[in-house]
Amino acid sequence: MTQTAFTKTKELLFQDLKYSLPFRRFSVSEYHKMGEDGILSEDEHIELIDGVIIQMSTEGTRHSVIMSNIAAQFYELVIEGRALLRVRNPIVLNDDTEPEPDLALVKTRDRAYYLETHPHPEDVLLLIEVADTSLEYDKEIKLLRYAASKIEEVWIVNLVDNIIEVYREPFVLADETAGYRTRIYFLKGDMLSPKSIPALKIAVDDVLV
Repeated sequence: MTQTAFTKTKELLFQDLKYSLPFRRFSVSEYHKMGEDGILSEDEHIELIDGVIIQMSTEGTRHSVIMSNIAAQFYELVIEGRALLRVRNPIVLNDDTEPEPDLALVKTRDRAYYLETHPHPEDVLLLIEVADTSLEYDKEIKLLRYAASKIEEVWIVNLVDNIIEVYREPFVLADETAGYRTRIYFLKGDMLSPKSIPALKIAVDDVLV
């Protein structure tokens, strides 16, 4: 099944909330500085979206197991040096957005490269979000930021409906509407492959439990 998903990415984050006082947005560099100064702890499960610091939901045991299952599928790829797998590490999308996807498959670079900077969109082969309580947030907020940044492929492992949603072909229109032209649902019994590494075959049954 394929269809287009799109929305405006520049709408106010959480626009349904009514703010009685103005609030300040932060840049990625300011966000990093707060971490360096101890204002934000490394143990905090947070990310920066449109300049807003978001407290991420706590993962349950099933979420953790699914993440381990996914990571195992990429083990050979990483061992062979064809890609790097990052787990819950930042990706810099732009000057005010630095999400932490559950898993990110990124290009191998010179050893010093990722010591100096987090991956940027051009470094990303595949982003994966494992979503249960965070499903709406991942699809309505994060996914469209990924599209706006031209992330080529995103998988949402939807634990609510027990499917894997694969998004490809990002687009951004002149009015800043962004989305993915293709969305494919993979069910138990199906096989899927990253677009960037088609030789890697992954059974949905080996991911979902």
